[in-house]
Amino acid sequence: MSIAPSSAPSTDHPHVRSLRRRWMAPFLFAALPLALVACGKSASQAGPAGGQMPPPEVSVVTVQAQSHSVELEYVGQTAGSRETEVRARVAGILNKRLFEEGATVKAGTPLFQIDPSNFQTQVASAEANVAVAQAKVNQARRDQARLVPLIAEKAISQKEFDDSKSALESAEASLKQAQAQANEARLNLGYTKVVAPISGTTGTASKSDGSLVTASDSLLTTIVQTNPIYVNFSISESDLLRMTKQVSSGQLAVPGQRSANGSLGFSVNVKLADGSLYPRTGKLNFASEKVNPTTGSFDARAEIPNPDGSLRPGQFVRVLLGGASRPNSISVPQRAVIDSPMGKIVFLVTPDNKLAPRPVELDGWTKGEWIVTKGVQSGDRVLVEGFIKAHEPGMTVKPVPYVAKAADGKPPVAPAAAEKPPAAPASAASAAAK
Repeated sequence: MSIAPSSAPSTDHPHVRSLRRRWMAPFLFAALPLALVACGKSASQAGPAGGQMPPPEVSVVTVQAQSHSVELEYVGQTAGSRETEVRARVAGILNKRLFEEGATVKAGTPLFQIDPSNFQTQVASAEANVAVAQAKVNQARRDQARLVPLIAEKAISQKEFDDSKSALESAEASLKQAQAQANEARLNLGYTKVVAPISGTTGTASKSDGSLVTASDSLLTTIVQTNPIYVNFSISESDLLRMTKQVSSGQLAVPGQRSANGSLGFSVNVKLADGSLYPRTGKLNFASEKVNPTTGSFDARAEIPNPDGSLRPGQFVRVLLGGASRPNSISVPQRAVIDSPMGKIVFLVTPDNKLAPRPVELDGWTKGEWIVTKGVQSGDRVLVEGFIKAHEPGMTVKPVPYVAKAADGKPPVAPAAAEKPPAAPASAASAAAK
């Protein structure tokens, strides 16, 4: 079906022109800002000279080889420097607990009282036996004393005199036996009062008042000495081998000489679960000579002062061994290292101010900076800030000295807790691979 030309309204008709203006107005207003932005962009791209953008400003640091302190970090767990089980030495009925659970006690403090009645009776009986034995000794001595002048006059036979002497010796031996039994009875009576064998913090009581204590079930409580406190940790075999090689080659210097207990002169700090650093410094007091077959690593132990008891046995902590250093090593700020598909890279700024990606090898972390073992040389300029503006290889930049920001006064965040470094662009990664 077609419409005759005469039936269509003319484009010059006033009504048609009015509709056209109302229909086009919104598009004209929408296109106006875009045109202004395009004009501004073209005007900004046209630089002050030559019609090009000026080189972007980036922060760089000039690296220099120097000695860097190194902290070796491991996972550890605290333990009491002395831990003991408090057990009853005699069987009986537990009369009373004499301490508060969780309290700090000194060595010799009474902890439990076992019913002493039966042991008091045994002591009395043993002392009576001693008295009887003593009486027999006295009688034997008197008998022998009467026979001494008679044997001199040969009024009695030698056998009779020898029998009296043997009776005295037997009586004296019986006296010693009775005295030993009496001493044992007194010891058992004394054991009815259970005392703390060491100073420390008590645990929970495993038996309540009125319970029967037997030889096979004698555990009453535990005591842990927490000042100083021990921190047990392990050093993997690979870490120890790498450290040994670095020490032999002079890449790593460790403090002190190996002592009789196998430890070195490392200082030890502890990082708690909330990331805070324990304020007191300890020392390494043990390092095993053999590999633990269960863990496949070398066991080590540190001793930390703990006068206020803020460290409790069983806590998981990070052990920081300090005192080691890397002589003539190069470090770069954490922000300068970028993760790329080909590994870790940094951007170097060449003498003609152009960007050049460079693969690097890292080994260790010190004071907020990575230790670089390969890829960067002394005197190189490394890009630290400005990756958003400058990340293309060969791009010309305007380098300015990098100033580390430490407004809060806190040390740099460790790599595990820090934000992930920006990923390298595909072009930079491919250039670094080449």
